[in-house]
Amino acid sequence: MMDHRLLLTFYGDDFTGSADAMESLSLHGVRSVLFLSPPAAELLQAKFPDIEAVGVAGASRAMTPAQMEAELPTIFTALRQLNARLFHYKICSTFDSSPNIGSIGKAYEIGQRVFHSPFVPLLVGAPVLKRYCVFGNLFATVGDETFRLDRHPMMSRHAVTPMDEGDLRLHLAKQTDATIALLDLLHLSGTRDEVNERFAALRHEQPGIVLFDTLDEERLTTAGRLIWESDARFVIGSSGVGYALTSHWRRPRVEYPSAGAVEQVIVMAGSCSAATLAQIEWAEANGYASLRLDAALLTDETTAEAERARLRQAASGSLATGQSVVLYSARGPHDPVMQSSNERLRQHGLDELTVRERLGQQQGILLRELLLASGVRRVCVAGGDTSSHAISQLGIYALELLTPLVPGQPLNRAHSDDARLDGLEIALKGGQHGRANHFESIRLGALQ
Repeated sequence: MMDHRLLLTFYGDDFTGSADAMESLSLHGVRSVLFLSPPAAELLQAKFPDIEAVGVAGASRAMTPAQMEAELPTIFTALRQLNARLFHYKICSTFDSSPNIGSIGKAYEIGQRVFHSPFVPLLVGAPVLKRYCVFGNLFATVGDETFRLDRHPMMSRHAVTPMDEGDLRLHLAKQTDATIALLDLLHLSGTRDEVNERFAALRHEQPGIVLFDTLDEERLTTAGRLIWESDARFVIGSSGVGYALTSHWRRPRVEYPSAGAVEQVIVMAGSCSAATLAQIEWAEANGYASLRLDAALLTDETTAEAERARLRQAASGSLATGQSVVLYSARGPHDPVMQSSNERLRQHGLDELTVRERLGQQQGILLRELLLASGVRRVCVAGGDTSSHAISQLGIYALELLTPLVPGQPLNRAHSDDARLDGLEIALKGGQHGRANHFESIRLGALQ
């Protein structure tokens, strides 16, 4: 048990989202460290004595309910034993989930067995990320246009967890039998006493989950106050939870300096999004070397080592000339090469989840080999599932915010017991995020 009580512990359902949660707290002066596995209290006392929030970066967004049942109870129990005031199960702000993959309902049920919360707040909207929950429906902005999630150009067609319902209550009801109540925009408007009275009336009905609408900063702050002042021990939500709580705590924003430019970066991209494709194309047009990974060869145990050796030799040659390097497995959502590769893998009896896990692990091993051989100290891993599997192969145990770039996609500093990797600078980029020149912003250490 800690000498002082932590404000918060959290578990992120993928690595990029976990870094997003850490950023939302760190930007407002809450010292937060993101670990790859639950840390011992002795480690926290020895190396992070002033820590206020502890996170664990996970991969449950890509898990089946059975896999979640096998992995999450142990992690949740370890975090509960750190004696924080509140535990946050961090989900994507686009509510990526289904009954069969990344079930938020299943996470709720496991969390309740561990934390026994009188109710579980659910807060998904995050105005800083242009995510809004209005009368229970989730909206996200793309460019200058805002879409309800079931009409979103990417999320409505997501390859694994397509959003076919914008009302989060209906979407979540497919994953759990818990009762879900809504504290909507009108409930959150008015005087403090009026809002408190409406919240108390809603709580009187004893719902298992209370969804909070989130349209703007004022209502976000009100939601943060209601959650923190309640008897809840367990909350589910996006990084909007961190922004809501720090706003209620009146924590001022901390200004982080630029990380400064470096000569080279290595980008490991496993995302098949259109946004990542635009970033690959920008990099190719602006002096970066690019190398395609053969997913079929990397996920086959008999050919993986030889394919890594081929890529390592080619990438090392480009790095030796001073170029930055992008290694990628797909060129956008309609890449015919990737589709052909997936067909070959299916013929060998490999399901999509196994392929993603094996490919991500091989990308992580390759990245570690390149880092140790080249001495490059700044990297980007693009893609939520890729990050979750690849980072675990690097030989680091924790991340802290180094500097923000775009909301939810910070540059982080790694902690490792290996001196060659301690202090490594890592940006974890969600597939859909960032402008075309995002990799260059990472190299320069500041948003361009």
